[in-house]
Amino acid sequence: MGFGEAIRSGFRKYADFSGRASRSEYWWWALFAFLVWLIAMVLDVIIFPGSIRTGSYPYVGVLSGITSLALFLPNWAVAVRRLHDTDRSGWWALLLLVPIIGAIILLLFLVSSGTPGMNRFGPRPTRTRALPGTDFHPLPPGSI
Repeated sequence: MGFGEAIRSGFRKYADFSGRASRSEYWWWALFAFLVWLIAMVLDVIIFPGSIRTGSYPYVGVLSGITSLALFLPNWAVAVRRLHDTDRSGWWALLLLVPIIGAIILLLFLVSSGTPGMNRFGPRPTRTRALPGTDFHPLPPGSI
């Protein structure tokens, strides 16, 4: 899935938490969301120079705050669908609530390859395949 197709899919499935999302769909969407947020931050600095502080109490500017709110639901939905592709429940996304280690574990889940064929969340996303040597396989418990 390409950049434009991932963006269209992200907005078309704005609040769809069912089904599966391929790695390319998730990461292209993540890049898009980051770039939109970055542009909003730059515009905040230009248009509202006092809205972004650095120091002890930094806070988000007006445009970047609106952008974050607008993209929150599709970001969450595509992450849940990506977890479904790895045959994990969407509840694993709540690992972000665990400081540092939760984000690291969730990142490992998001970069891992999806399950081939059908899984309990539906068929494999169309036109996806893992390239040789690009998969992350966690070690089974007790193997270290």
